[in-house]
Amino acid sequence: MQRTLPLAALIIVALLASPVTVPTAAQSGRTNVTPGRRYSRLVIRNALVIDGNATPVSGPYDIVVEGDTIRDMVPLDAVSVASGTARRPAQGEAEIDATGKYVMPGLINLHGHVQEERAGVPQPLDYELKLWLACGITTVRDVGSDTRKTIALRERSARGEVAAPRIFVYGVWSQPNTPRNVEAARARVRELKAMGVDGLKFFGMERDLMAAAWDEAHKQGLRIAHHAAVAETNAWDDVKFGTTSIEHWYGIPDAAIENGVQNFPPDYNYSDEVDRFRYAGHLWREADWGRLMKVLDAMIEAHVAWDPTLDIYEASRDLQRAQTQPWFADYLHPTLEDYFRPDAGHHGSYFLGWTSTDETYWKENYRIWMAALREFDRRGGLIGAGEDAGFIYQMYGFGLIRELELKQEAGFHTLKVIQQATGNNAKILGQEDHLGRVRPGFAADLLVVNGNPLENLKVLYPTGVDIVRDGKQIHTGGVEWTIKDGIPYHAPTLLADVKKMVADARAERRSRAAAKP
Repeated sequence: MQRTLPLAALIIVALLASPVTVPTAAQSGRTNVTPGRRYSRLVIRNALVIDGNATPVSGPYDIVVEGDTIRDMVPLDAVSVASGTARRPAQGEAEIDATGKYVMPGLINLHGHVQEERAGVPQPLDYELKLWLACGITTVRDVGSDTRKTIALRERSARGEVAAPRIFVYGVWSQPNTPRNVEAARARVRELKAMGVDGLKFFGMERDLMAAAWDEAHKQGLRIAHHAAVAETNAWDDVKFGTTSIEHWYGIPDAAIENGVQNFPPDYNYSDEVDRFRYAGHLWREADWGRLMKVLDAMIEAHVAWDPTLDIYEASRDLQRAQTQPWFADYLHPTLEDYFRPDAGHHGSYFLGWTSTDETYWKENYRIWMAALREFDRRGGLIGAGEDAGFIYQMYGFGLIRELELKQEAGFHTLKVIQQATGNNAKILGQEDHLGRVRPGFAADLLVVNGNPLENLKVLYPTGVDIVRDGKQIHTGGVEWTIKDGIPYHAPTLLADVKKMVADARAERRSRAAAKP
């Protein structure tokens, strides 16, 4: 007996499918996409969808992309698809077969740095951009780079002239030199606004300068990312002056210390990074939990978001793991490899004499920090996700996926973890009506993933994972297609490009070394 859809469902499908024609055999079950090209009409067939708003998987759907926008999502009934009676969207100019795969919003990296060098040594920009895309990152908030160059890159990316994520440029207020009075603070904000930045990145600073700079930023319509520090100001000031997001975590536990000052030893020097990071590992344990809850509540009431970047400090609690990540073998560029080695002249290369005691303090730091994040979320706080890669053994793209794993370790459901890296990040950027969802009318920033990231976040790593299926071990996973603004990029091809780039750089280095007398 042939089964049919209920009448109401047929009406809904008919209204959603425009035009409503049945694809031929050639139209379904095939992929005929040229990477790097935006199509007038791209159809993704049979996709299971993770929306980005923390709701469960639904589908399958045929997703229609027209230009740079998701135009339609047509739900499918398995019986009618199998029988050939399904009413489905017409053939696209190009199609992607997503049968058995998952489609989710492109990942948003809320804390990235566009880097063409490390410690003055050139590093190909394509290396970073292709790694980001291969890891499914379609949007990056740049919070520290050569601002004018990155603005130019932002425009080229928006025009589809370069394989790169969408970029939001947050100019660093303290570069090239730090304003030292209120008038100069306001002038720097106006200067960066005139340059064309999307927002501002601040570090720790004096309270009068913070008040003036934040006030001017609000007048100029600029959002604020604050990397707080051991400084005169802390999270209470972020609440008072109106920060958009606190980066990392400095400033939050500091605001909850009972006597107002961390118990530093007399010879502590904040400018010495070994000192700085060693005693940062003691900070969360000194915060009073009751006071901390008051800080978190105040942040929530003032709409101050939190971008914790759990990944970038992980080497502090497990240095050996950080130094031996498996993707280093094929994908770590020698310039970045050199930068990671302990060196007092490199920011974040502070592992000189790092001990098991240091790691133990940092493990406790993470336990308390993660508990605070859970409580912030439970009380209604907005949590984002960023990587801060290019420092401390974190590679571009890989760092953001590791951030998601650490969020799961902190106790968040994987639906919430993905929401933090998509819908939440879009909200922090002020783009929640345009980015971070698989939804008609939104930007066509989509990932086609070989595997279910809700079951195993590791399937997002472009190197894939080994799993057991039907009693056999197979290698699977990885993002297959990263679609940014409707432009599909084949992630395995991008990763192969990076592998060759790294191999060529290593061969060139060996050749130079051999040529030396």
